Amino acid sequence: MASASPPAPMPAATLPRGSLAAYAAFGLPVTMTALPMNILLPDFYAGSTGLALSTIGLVLLATRLLDAVIDPLLGSWVDLQRLRGSSLRPILLGSLPLAAGFALLFNPRLAGGDATVTTVWLFATLACAYLGYSLATVAYQAWGAELAHDDAGRARVAGSREGAGLIGVLIGGTVPTVAGMPALVAVFIVLLALGLWLLASLAPRPLRRAAPQAQGNPFTAFVVPLRTGRFRWLLAIFALNAIAPSITATVFQFFVADRLGLPGYTGLFLALYFIAGAASMPLWIRLARTVSLHAIWLAGMIMAVAAFVWAYGLDTGHSRAALYGFIAICLLSGFAFGADLALPPALLARVIDANGDSGRREGVYFGLWNFVNKLCLAAAGGIALPLLEALGYSRGAQDPQALAALAFTYAIVPCALKLVAAGALWFAWSQQKF
Repeated sequence: MASASPPAPMPAATLPRGSLAAYAAFGLPVTMTALPMNILLPDFYAGSTGLALSTIGLVLLATRLLDAVIDPLLGSWVDLQRLRGSSLRPILLGSLPLAAGFALLFNPRLAGGDATVTTVWLFATLACAYLGYSLATVAYQAWGAELAHDDAGRARVAGSREGAGLIGVLIGGTVPTVAGMPALVAVFIVLLALGLWLLASLAPRPLRRAAPQAQGNPFTAFVVPLRTGRFRWLLAIFALNAIAPSITATVFQFFVADRLGLPGYTGLFLALYFIAGAASMPLWIRLARTVSLHAIWLAGMIMAVAAFVWAYGLDTGHSRAALYGFIAICLLSGFAFGADLALPPALLARVIDANGDSGRREGVYFGLWNFVNKLCLAAAGGIALPLLEALGYSRGAQDPQALAALAFTYAIVPCALKLVAAGALWFAWSQQKF
């Protein structure tokens, strides 16, 4: 799979577009799996296997917890492999269980009709896919963090990768609706093979590599980044900021169906949001050439709040005002979402450099980063759903008080969290915390 003569390292600011695109392309098939595994899976299994939703929910909870906990350990292992000479090997190793797990996950008929066997099948294939996804993703992000050592280059690498990832999310959400799950699996396998070939043959190699050094106990290596104030500050702000969109994602379908009365437009709203995010990447990347990464991320946060808070006042019931108003909100907040995707990983790469860990510990940094991101996704459900219930909302409710509670949880709570994160970012920036 690897080319005989890998591309020569060069500064990310001067990387040819084709070379950078070869690196970014792998992000497309990997993120294709996110929406099907995390959003579409419960309905698919309930409809095709007859498993109870409670059983599916327990399996999802168990596999997600396992997936989150293992990320820092995978990061340590990735660093060991990279120090032995290959950034590609962990990605190849992760891609195998990802491909096998994903393909088998959406072919439950192979398990037969027994409920117990199907439940075990669901757990085993989902855990396998999650493991492969996490390993490949941590190694892939660590590779990208080594490609640049200036802010403009870091933003260019991260923005290209995340932009390709948003296209993958769109494909992962569209193909099952249009052509079914078997078609999605086939498209995924083809694009994964193409992405691996591009990564191995044409993608840029790291600009520099530190000589192999003893890393200590790999099972405790992930503690090292937490000893530095730079990383703790960035990680805390990232977590605060990540909870906000996680809450909106948790409540989104309830808001569209009950508050707006537009359940048939759910796919359109999501598509517009992700398309706007992908379209915004060139702007955020260009701004990083002359403007501080902190300032750009802060501007993205403020833009997101300014665009999204209006969702609270949208008309209830099926109306043109609600439809066009929410389309505008999806486009503007999606555009701001691009900053949330491109800037934090670029700032993390900057912190890794500042801590003297470039070429040695990218894996553990991104392992912890992904661990916290997954905890935020889990915490969002624990915050939003009990809050909705406490405020008097239940699925399908139409009384004004319940709908006001839904709008408050969907729009006001995330905006408040965003503003807290923005305040923390401004303070950290002004005090040069990272």
